[in-house]
Amino acid sequence: MLAAMPPTPTTPPEPGEAPIRDRGDACPGALRLHAAADGLLARLRLPAGRLTSRQVMVLADAAEEMGDGSLSVTSRGNAELRGLRDGCGAGLAALLADAGLLPSPTHERVRNIVASPAAGLDGLGHADVQLWARALDAALCAEPRAAALSGRFLFALDDGRGDVAGLGGDVTLVAAPDGAVLLTAGTETFRLAAPGTATAASTPAGAPAGTATGTTAVRAALACALAFLDAAEAAGTGAWRPRELPAGQHPDWAAALARAAITAEPVPSSPPPAPPPPAPGPLGDRALHVLAPLGRLTAGRLRALAEGADEVRLTPWRGVVVVGPSADRLPALAAHGLVTDPADARTGVTACTGTPGCAKSLADVRADAARAPGGPLPVHYSGCERRCGHPHGTRIEVTALDPDTYLLDGAPVPRTALAEAVAAARTKPMES
Repeated sequence: MLAAMPPTPTTPPEPGEAPIRDRGDACPGALRLHAAADGLLARLRLPAGRLTSRQVMVLADAAEEMGDGSLSVTSRGNAELRGLRDGCGAGLAALLADAGLLPSPTHERVRNIVASPAAGLDGLGHADVQLWARALDAALCAEPRAAALSGRFLFALDDGRGDVAGLGGDVTLVAAPDGAVLLTAGTETFRLAAPGTATAASTPAGAPAGTATGTTAVRAALACALAFLDAAEAAGTGAWRPRELPAGQHPDWAAALARAAITAEPVPSSPPPAPPPPAPGPLGDRALHVLAPLGRLTAGRLRALAEGADEVRLTPWRGVVVVGPSADRLPALAAHGLVTDPADARTGVTACTGTPGCAKSLADVRADAARAPGGPLPVHYSGCERRCGHPHGTRIEVTALDPDTYLLDGAPVPRTALAEAVAAARTKPMES
């Protein structure tokens, strides 16, 4: 088991050239811990962000007993435990495995699957892609070659409402109203025909029953992921994602789908815009959506979320969909400091770890983000030019230049004047 990984060296590309990766990515996982300034960090892949109430309680206990007492929600709906003490790796792995959070030690870093968090709950969308996510996770873990994917390779499963299609997935599946599926791999898009019939014998292991369209979508997604691995191996540049492959060496996606016996028709491709995150509040009559302030869930908040919940889904917007409770549970969650009201000034405010947790950060951005004024536009505070964890779509970028100065709209702003400048930026119309 690795306690920490060094930075990944990369040969800088010439302008317009693909990068050359000299080593595999050092993206942290549940078994590959990262040494941060505030202790060890574990990143847990949670396909579709899904947790049972028992798993939520286990993570609350782990955060208190091994870490800094909180769990961080990432921009992919995964979870991070920070401030972990030295030597906790074996104990943490055993705890996660016992809770069903580590189904495949060899594949744990490649289970990067985001899915429409409200799928199957509010009557919107064209398919329950949460079920697709479970089937894709099972298919990935069952395919030995899939373990070679980078920890950054992302699958996005959209139920047709458009909420996750614009999150930069390497393979994106979008449910269509007629039962077909739109698949985007790299920069190419295909329409996968809805299957006519499906039998139990044709349903792969791990796939939920009665999801013929989902079965086709999962097979197509896996075929494209393996095609990327073939192209990356042939290119020899160590590419982590399709966008990093050299020109002229991209996968033949159509051929890969044909080999998998999937009927796919090329269709015009246009990158979908990332819509604004869903507002906190009720989702239908049996679910709630709340936001975690700056993406942090204390152990107390985790236990409050698990109380009476059938299921908990972490979202790419650093929020939580709680399945089971009705709207009368919102006041109790608000009492634990969770964002339950769209008018709350904390809505749309995100930040990287900042100091003292990150050695590369130039400022305590979380402290400044906690004082952010409200406004309709999202705002992200970054401790350095890497802008880790930034959301997709339209946003205000606030980047630290030093402990007392930030860059906002291309101009330096003293920290003492930051709140006023952010207030003006969040209410200013954005250029199209």
